Amino acid sequence: MKALITELIWDEGIAELKSQGFEVDYDETLWADRERLLEILPGYEAVIVRNQTRVDSEFLDAGSRLRAVGRLGVGLDNIDVQYAKDKNIKVVFARHANATSVAEYVMAAILSSSRPLHLADSDVRNGSWNRKKYTGGELYQKTVGLIGLGEISHRVARRANAFGMKLIGYDPFITEYDHIVSETGVTVKSTLHQLLEEADYVSLHVPLTSSTQHLLSSPQLSIMKSSAYVINTSRGGIIDEIALSEALQTRVIAGAYLDVLEQEPVRESHPLLHCETATLTPHIAGLTEESQVRTSFLVAKEIGKVLKGEQSLCTV
Repeated sequence: MKALITELIWDEGIAELKSQGFEVDYDETLWADRERLLEILPGYEAVIVRNQTRVDSEFLDAGSRLRAVGRLGVGLDNIDVQYAKDKNIKVVFARHANATSVAEYVMAAILSSSRPLHLADSDVRNGSWNRKKYTGGELYQKTVGLIGLGEISHRVARRANAFGMKLIGYDPFITEYDHIVSETGVTVKSTLHQLLEEADYVSLHVPLTSSTQHLLSSPQLSIMKSSAYVINTSRGGIIDEIALSEALQTRVIAGAYLDVLEQEPVRESHPLLHCETATLTPHIAGLTEESQVRTSFLVAKEIGKVLKGEQSLCTV
């Protein structure tokens, strides 16, 4: 069996594949050479990607021997899942492997917004001692609004609980008996409007689909508190970035923490680069050493199961 890896993977994943008898070819830059990628695909039973490799119908047709596609993460918007199913190609993802890392990123963003210690440090090093400017605020009794109530939101809620924060959520697919509600105490709002009105921090945890494209645009941002922050660790495109930059520039909301953007890497002309109240990071919320060891190992292990005809809990 041969496996091709087109993007960054940790050594533990490669070791796991080899322990199962795979011959592994690994080139973390191959995703950028589409012509060569399509040319060599027919030689592999399995391919492992991240979010840069476009696994569309052309890709899947080129992989004439493909039996499994592994995604080193959980987002699937770069994979034509339905076409893969039509061709009987299993799609394996890293179920929950980076959920803790993303939840901790959200909490880091919330803490940074209330107590920007890096700015205070820089100010002190420049000769100031401005205690009033960096007084900050408490998280206690502030409200976190979670849009999408899946595994990551559950872990955010548990951590926010420890700070004494209030928790509200919006998800049309969740009932009052789901674990995030019954065990974590999230109050489910019947409309997105209600959540946006009440939340001090709005954290997005939904996939990018036709129904979530620009879920937050000018009308929704205008509902939010002027002191509120939005945090996006899910997918670029869920927020209308032009509308967000305008809302930040005119102080409709206080700030934004964005780990994902519609176009990555961000182009130099993007208006959000000129918003002092926007904090941008390079799609790293789920990237910690621990999560990447788990992700790489899990996808490799489950790819092996699929090719052996065994049941996997990590297939779409």
